[in-house]
Amino acid sequence: MVAIVLDGLATAKAIKSELKVAVEDLRARGIVPGLGTLLVGDDPGSHSYVGGKHRDCAEVGINSIRIDLPVSASVNDVRAAIAELNAAKKVTGYIVQLPLPSGMDANSMLELIDPAKDADGLHPTNLGKLVMNVSGEMKSPLPCTPSGIVELLERYQVPTRSAEVAIIGRGLTVGRPLSLLMTRKGIDSTVTILHSASKNLSEAVKRADIVVAAIGSPHFVKPEWIKPGAAVLDVGITRTDAGLVGDVDPQVSQVAGFLSPNPGGVGPMTRAMLLKNVVLAAQN
Repeated sequence: MVAIVLDGLATAKAIKSELKVAVEDLRARGIVPGLGTLLVGDDPGSHSYVGGKHRDCAEVGINSIRIDLPVSASVNDVRAAIAELNAAKKVTGYIVQLPLPSGMDANSMLELIDPAKDADGLHPTNLGKLVMNVSGEMKSPLPCTPSGIVELLERYQVPTRSAEVAIIGRGLTVGRPLSLLMTRKGIDSTVTILHSASKNLSEAVKRADIVVAAIGSPHFVKPEWIKPGAAVLDVGITRTDAGLVGDVDPQVSQVAGFLSPNPGGVGPMTRAMLLKNVVLAAQN
């Protein structure tokens, strides 16, 4: 068996094409979606990531505003930039790029974001709405990576109803919100969240119809852990001397029925869903 590739690059391209049509419709009505980014410091990875966001915007016709502050910026400087983005009528959604410089509390900064403009979907208000099962289109933004995973599964028609799902990783950006999304009515999966203190982790993974690995441990998930035919999504990524490496051993492709590789799988979907959040905010 060789797994069917859950191609995030191709799927993200299709989503961008759909968003381009939606943006053109909004422009015809005098509404222009706009993404704002706030970047503090000189982290090369962050600069590359933010640059990619703005290229994505240009590709689908979304306006973009970029605020870059030096690593010497004060807390008040960052607060002022967030206030500027909250007030900017041209910005329908924005992100504060993490990590922030050492000594600056990221959570306190993120809480200053207008929840309606939270393009990442990670503001406490929006996460609370996710817990209450009232988030989503026309209500509040969803976290980008989890919603990208669900979108990828749906577009490849991976069965989720009554499926056993093993999520390896309990982080705020992937594991916790994904568990809530996968148990929503209409998706109807049964979810187990696994982490460093979980007993018999490999046994729990073996029972799963869908496995999501999001811990940042190179090749952590072994082929012998995977139920034949299961869908496996590799989310965690680690920079090594050999380059970027995912959480899933490449040999898993010989056992799984579906495989979202890393790089090239969930990453592009995350970027596409960020754009979707910006467009949905403009539609709202």
